Amino acid sequence: MKKTLVVFAHPYLEHSNSNVEIINFYVRHQHFTLRDLYEEYPDFHIAAFRERKRLQQYDRFIFQFPIIWFGIPPLLKLWIDEVFDRNWVKEGEYNPLKNKEVYIVVTTGGKERSFSKEGTYKYTIEEIISGLIVSLRVFDANIKDITIVYEANKLSKKEIILQKKKFVEILNQ
Repeated sequence: MKKTLVVFAHPYLEHSNSNVEIINFYVRHQHFTLRDLYEEYPDFHIAAFRERKRLQQYDRFIFQFPIIWFGIPPLLKLWIDEVFDRNWVKEGEYNPLKNKEVYIVVTTGGKERSFSKEGTYKYTIEEIISGLIVSLRVFDANIKDITIVYEANKLSKKEIILQKKKFVEILNQ
């Protein structure tokens, strides 16, 4: 099993059964290291150097977060801004994301049909999180999958377990 860093950002975790269930999976498995950004950086002061060193220790990354007002959570955006280093793309520089597997797990309270060109919001989730996707591609990360959990706040315990099982199968491919 690949050593995996989970970069998790949810400002309202106490209101998210689906995210809690998924992160409980990570905590129970030794190959996953969960970093809850809102728990680790409640003051929004990112230890960028430490985070860059941490990235070097992992073979695979998972970014998990909810859609917050049609974007990624502010602390995750700040973490990316401060941790991702433009020097990584220079010749001869070490890039901790290069060719590493990356998985993105997004939860939203909205319906799937709402996140389409014809839907209520006129944008897809992929378009809403495009800043993260482009950043990862600039650093040659290998985005393996984007899992979107729609209506996450309405899922039954059984539906949450099915979502988790589906995601675990994706990770094991």
